[in-house]
Amino acid sequence: MENTVGDFLRSRRARIQPEEVGLPSHGRRRVRGLRREEVAQLAGVSVDYYIRLEQGRGAGASDAVLAAVARVLRLDEVEAAHLHVLARPPRPAAAVRGGQQVREGTRLLLDLMAGVPAFVLGRRMDVLAWNALGDAVQGFSAVPPEQRNAARYAFLDPAAREFYPQWDAVAAETVAYLRLDAGRYPEDPRLAALVGELSVRSEEFRRLWADHQVKQKTHGVKLIHHPLAGELDFGYETLAVNGSADQLLVTYTAPPGSPTAQKLAMLASWTAPGAPVAAE
Repeated sequence: MENTVGDFLRSRRARIQPEEVGLPSHGRRRVRGLRREEVAQLAGVSVDYYIRLEQGRGAGASDAVLAAVARVLRLDEVEAAHLHVLARPPRPAAAVRGGQQVREGTRLLLDLMAGVPAFVLGRRMDVLAWNALGDAVQGFSAVPPEQRNAARYAFLDPAAREFYPQWDAVAAETVAYLRLDAGRYPEDPRLAALVGELSVRSEEFRRLWADHQVKQKTHGVKLIHHPLAGELDFGYETLAVNGSADQLLVTYTAPPGSPTAQKLAMLASWTAPGAPVAAE
């Protein structure tokens, strides 16, 4: 799977014009943004050293050098951490060949959050478990187990564009999060297969993937057009499931008394109580 430090650094060089960092911009330039030698100069390293870094031969790069490059390229905190991972790749981790396991305690927590739509995302944005209200909002149980993946839904299901009125934002966020996963697990064959499938079947995915944006999934807003309840205007929060690597608990929230909260109460009244539905 393509995911090199060189591609990432070149995409970030292209964002910055020389005059933005105090360099003259004379004559015709063959590349957009900063040249490699300009990044090297501003970061205080030799051109040869920086070229080796872009070529993926920077495994011995120090924290100070990577921090200097991140400063020059104006990387945010997530991008800077991503650069460290790409420049000094982790040892290959064993691929998750079976289903990712959700602890019973996490399933119980989902059940206890009866008034909050909630679900667990795992590696590659696979949807691993959810509670009844989460299912009422997202419809996870209607999807075949092998297709329960947030990225696959966003790009390959025609209904996603109507379900997410702000589809462009959802799509960009989805790809940026997958990029982080690809950096952490460059040897994951299942992730490579997912990226390959999405690239072949979705022009929008190919365009966004080539842009090398990275973003953590932390919090934000999510507008949903529900087939029964209509417009749902959520805030969302994600919490890392400690002790379960690469699992996130995602919750949707709405202020008490708001139109969305009233519609959630209606959906909850249609949902029978019981244990959370979860992937087999």
